[in-house]
Amino acid sequence: MIAFLNGRLSHKEPTHVIIDVSGVGYFVKISLQTYASLKNTDEACKLFTILIVREDSHTLFGFSTMDEKDLFEHLISVSGIGPSIAIVMLSSLSSLEIKQAIVSEDLRTIQNIKGIGAKTAQRAIIELKDKLKKEIILDGVNPTVFGSKNLTLRSEALAALVTLGIQKATAEKSVDTILKRTGGDVTLEELIKLSLR
Repeated sequence: MIAFLNGRLSHKEPTHVIIDVSGVGYFVKISLQTYASLKNTDEACKLFTILIVREDSHTLFGFSTMDEKDLFEHLISVSGIGPSIAIVMLSSLSSLEIKQAIVSEDLRTIQNIKGIGAKTAQRAIIELKDKLKKEIILDGVNPTVFGSKNLTLRSEALAALVTLGIQKATAEKSVDTILKRTGGDVTLEELIKLSLR
């Protein structure tokens, strides 16, 4: 119904924003991922949105990227994951981390998210694994990059880069790009060196 909002960021909090579109203020619920990507208030802002209509409410959910919006739609298609839990998931982990956890069947990572029990985590893996694997392949990423060996390599490299003073988001982008390019065929030392370039 409302595909996106393009306007001025009037108010910003970690859980929601108000976007002024031609004098109308839209209250939009967001994840911490989207919150981190938004600029200061009174600046131009565009969010991709999904309107969830319930008997007692109409709620707009906003996302800074189409990728995050698509993942949100996948998550709420799983029985036991409603919009609020999907937003908690997107706030707890990055979109890529959620995809990695599902594709590599990492039950513990998904279960560690507040509000997700063992059964829901298993359902998410069963229902979304193949869909997300196809999307990852279409994005040009080899799904083996998400193998457990590479997840360990990735987390160790990220920890080292953050310790060296690199921002987590920047470090994640560099590490994921290198893992994508090399298919995970890289040592920890090489991964850190390449990420610092």
